[in-house]
Amino acid sequence: MSRQSAIRLLLACSAAAGPAYIVIGLAQILARDGFDVRRHALSLLSNGDFGWIQVANFLLAGTFVIAGAVGIRRLLHPGRGGTWGPVLLCLYGIGLIGAGVFIADPGAGFPPGAPADPGGMSRSGLLHFAFGAIGFYALIAACFVFARRFAGIGRPGWAVYSAATGIFFLGSFVAIASGPPSEATMLVFYAAVALVWLWHSALSITLLREVPAANFSP
Repeated sequence: MSRQSAIRLLLACSAAAGPAYIVIGLAQILARDGFDVRRHALSLLSNGDFGWIQVANFLLAGTFVIAGAVGIRRLLHPGRGGTWGPVLLCLYGIGLIGAGVFIADPGAGFPPGAPADPGGMSRSGLLHFAFGAIGFYALIAACFVFARRFAGIGRPGWAVYSAATGIFFLGSFVAIASGPPSEATMLVFYAAVALVWLWHSALSITLLREVPAANFSP
């Protein structure tokens, strides 16, 4: 496989990560008894008899994001965004994998029968939150790295899109992590997750289109 073909494959995996994550998550939201997006974070789906599906969703998405980060580095390094962009996206992928390995504690009445307030956090729940936070903040930072890259190469639309995505996702994540979220806060966070995945896929596709014109050394 040529270098160009390998990069295209890695970026195609990256582009597929978001749609796959959202479709698998949405299917579970619709199918799992007792799950309510107004009260429950998607991570809670890792619990219960079908929790393995969300665990696999985290692991698959994380693997695809890391693959994309490798492809972006091969395409862009040592140019604009070619160092920190891939590093931060790789951290996001690691965060997703960590969130799959370490399962969130049951809570808010999900799975059915779980207490509304568990009254504490297990080691697995704590590590799940830590990996999630690391991944989310890395993704937010990546938005700004690519905003700077696009501004520097004269693509202001993409620069604004990347920066706005990072700002919106940062605000929604800080709001939900600050305390027990309201229904509105939870719904806004779901919207932010969908939008940041959309940005990630659009970025991957945009960079994929740059591969044929790239100048690769042997």
